[in-house]
Amino acid sequence: MNAPVNPADLKSAQPSRRDVVVASALVGGSLLVGCSPADLMSAGSKVEVGAFGPFIKIAPDGAVTVISKHIEFGQGNHAGLAAIVAEELDADWTKVTVEQAPANAKLYANGSLGAQLTGGSSAISNSWEQLRKAGAGARAMFVQAASNKWNVPVGEITVKDSVLTHGSGKSATFGDLLADAAKVPAPSDVKLKDPKTFTLIGSDRVRRKDAQAKSDGTARYTQDVRLPDMLTAVVAHPPRFGAKLKSFDAGEAKKVAGVVDVFEIPSGVAVVAQNTYAARLGREALKVEWDEDKAEKRGTTAIARQFHDIAAGKDASAKWEPFDQRGDVSGLDAAKGADIVEATYEFPYLAHATMEPMNCVASVDGNKVKMVFGSQGQTLDQLNAAKIVGCLPGSVEIETLFAGGSFGRRANFQSDYAAECVHIAKKVGKGRPVKLVWTREDDMRAGYFRPLTVHAVKVRLGKDGYPAAWRHRIVSQSIMKGSPMPAGKGPDQTAVEGAAGSPYLKATPAVDAQVALPDIGVPVLWWRSVGATHTAFVMEHTIDQLAAKAGKDPVEYRRALYKKAGADRHLAVLDLALAKAGPSATPGWTRGLAVHESFGSVVAQVAEVKLENGTPRVGRVVTAIDCGVAISPDQIAAQMEGGTCYGLSAALFGEITLTDGQVDQSNFDRYRVLRINEAPKVETYIVPSGNPPSGVGEPGTPVIGPAVANALLALTKTPTSRLPFVRSEA
Repeated sequence: MNAPVNPADLKSAQPSRRDVVVASALVGGSLLVGCSPADLMSAGSKVEVGAFGPFIKIAPDGAVTVISKHIEFGQGNHAGLAAIVAEELDADWTKVTVEQAPANAKLYANGSLGAQLTGGSSAISNSWEQLRKAGAGARAMFVQAASNKWNVPVGEITVKDSVLTHGSGKSATFGDLLADAAKVPAPSDVKLKDPKTFTLIGSDRVRRKDAQAKSDGTARYTQDVRLPDMLTAVVAHPPRFGAKLKSFDAGEAKKVAGVVDVFEIPSGVAVVAQNTYAARLGREALKVEWDEDKAEKRGTTAIARQFHDIAAGKDASAKWEPFDQRGDVSGLDAAKGADIVEATYEFPYLAHATMEPMNCVASVDGNKVKMVFGSQGQTLDQLNAAKIVGCLPGSVEIETLFAGGSFGRRANFQSDYAAECVHIAKKVGKGRPVKLVWTREDDMRAGYFRPLTVHAVKVRLGKDGYPAAWRHRIVSQSIMKGSPMPAGKGPDQTAVEGAAGSPYLKATPAVDAQVALPDIGVPVLWWRSVGATHTAFVMEHTIDQLAAKAGKDPVEYRRALYKKAGADRHLAVLDLALAKAGPSATPGWTRGLAVHESFGSVVAQVAEVKLENGTPRVGRVVTAIDCGVAISPDQIAAQMEGGTCYGLSAALFGEITLTDGQVDQSNFDRYRVLRINEAPKVETYIVPSGNPPSGVGEPGTPVIGPAVANALLALTKTPTSRLPFVRSEA
């Protein structure tokens, strides 16, 4: 997402009054006293659980199917989730497959987020203990069944590759014992393996289970869905955020061959047709007037100027919230001299730019709803669909398919594109399926961007050359404001994470760090690595500037601060990355370093950079990561490679701009992304660890930008104050 919010806050989240009313009114009007949020959100569900629990199915031939509560949209989590079960079950890895779980928050909620939702780089970490227990429990049932059948102690039975054996020579497969094992009561407590005895987890055998299907074209995505009598819909959206429909003339649109209907929905005007081509032609023929009285009409230049004024203290109306304050920083604002370092940074709006634009298939027949698409937040989508139709959330059936990327975009509190599809399907009615198609242009202009953000930093160095006082101001939009998830104490963590808790601030005696979250009419959302997308850059690039000011080596400068802060994991990844990078850069290249912690993992990167015609070129990137137990080293390396390229693409080129409130970019001709020939060679090294797994999908993204900026600082002696490095021709 990734959506990194405080797990404690989410666990205590309660359904809104509207949710309670909808659910209780449809259950005989009786209030569901004592129900948990998961109970309420799953009300109406008819999901059946087999003998081995909600996560494991075993076929008569002994083949094991692991039920994944998390969507697979390119990150490769299905292999890791299956390996956790297979390890404890001692299943034959070659006969293990993965199936997507149905939507049911009571059975399949993300333990970190309190709802069935894939985000925050938490798929593996929140499933670690849960799936280990599921696998160990099923194994115990088979062992007990064999013990009963052979009349031998359970302690004398071993299991390997789905085969149970006894020293007497007796043996049986999972398939042989399936009926007997299914009758054994599930154990209430199980003994988990000592990680030292793992034979699958951490090995190169844990490879993607979806590679073949995605290579031969049999993998099913939303655009592949073909259902009997299915219609296709597109939506005309207002050109400015916050605008509403005033009027429309569908006369010409309805003349287009294949157009079935044209009607208003809350987000615009829907054109429903026999196929996508007809729907698009119908939309082009529409005549629409928009009410823009409450629309955001400013451009990004004006918004950025407002943020800079707030950060500089020129806007008295701004509300500041502290996220780290201690010591005496009085006098720092007016301080000048050789021991002062000041820096201001600006980060643009960013599009998620997934390879597969947003789309959804839905059918509505009375109170019956069926949705087929790549749902990242099944619980959110169920709740929003239920509100539209007036049914129980759990009775909204969702078949989750593969999705072509998300980076957080497919999970938002409004379920925007999925809700559109349900509105349209409800209007069509009679259970007739409707596929909503967003074009690339629809997708890129629709919003939910990474927020535009400005940081202002002022640091006074002590006599030893290390930070003595640190003043930090962040100005950004709040992602969590108005969400159904309570914000908890303090400011929106998605705006300050990565700065809050930074070892650099911990090592500084006096700190005054605050954030302001002005309301802007541009919809924003988490974007791969969320707050770390800007805080990592600010903290790491500032540190190199401080080291230069103090006349110290940036590596040793970091080491000293990490020791002061007790940041042992930061030291470990720093040392590993440097050791693997070697003593010097490739001739003709300059090195830059960055280290950052996000989603429970710490990543260090050494990037080799040179300038080609004034444009940064990144050649080699050496990455070290501490992510706890490495379930699939191959997939961790793949995520570091993908995350690095995604982060580098944004740092080099990524920028969404608005002119008079309208988004300037609509496709990849104006929203530049990294090309294959521009991708660096990424080497990944994993710090050995016995800690539970932590995030991998996002931590590789925020580190590359500051590593490149630090290389450029070493090369040109000029700091980077604004991203992207390469400005677009607006």
